[in-house]
Amino acid sequence: MYDSVKREKEDITMRVSKQDFAIEVEGKKAVCPLGEVVGKKMISEGKIPVISCEGGCFRGEIARVAAHMVAKEEPYSRGCHGEMFTAPRSAMAEWARKANKIVVIDGCFMHCHGRIMKNVVGHENMIQFDALPIYNKDNKYKDIMLVDEISEAEREGLARQVADKILASLKDGTPYDSESQPSCG
Repeated sequence: MYDSVKREKEDITMRVSKQDFAIEVEGKKAVCPLGEVVGKKMISEGKIPVISCEGGCFRGEIARVAAHMVAKEEPYSRGCHGEMFTAPRSAMAEWARKANKIVVIDGCFMHCHGRIMKNVVGHENMIQFDALPIYNKDNKYKDIMLVDEISEAEREGLARQVADKILASLKDGTPYDSESQPSCG
């Protein structure tokens, strides 16, 4: 179905750039009023922020839904990555910096959110997960791009599998190194 895309992907999969770059974000004096309330509340309650890939593909959707599931459990809560990344003086960004740890669920081997978050909070208090190798052990989903290619019920089941693995890892204190996991894709 995606033969030309598959061949191209095989050519570029896991090609790693050693070039760092910066993205300039246009300044904005305003912060999200709701984000200010929530950020301050989360700091006072000592909640652990959970952010995720929000990519438009199937993989990002699994990470996003899994993050919602993880964030429903104590002591976690869903954080707004947009505000954390673009409003460094906001309460939401302050929450990310002050938290004793932050959970990042990336959708694939690109680790987009984790790579950005390391510059926001540092590597020491960040726990990064790659959702793809958790649910894609048999490579069944390696060529899936569009969210609608998989039923909602199946996506929900895969996200639950990811959330359960992450929660177990966090509970047991088992280190999860997404860099050592197979990319499956």
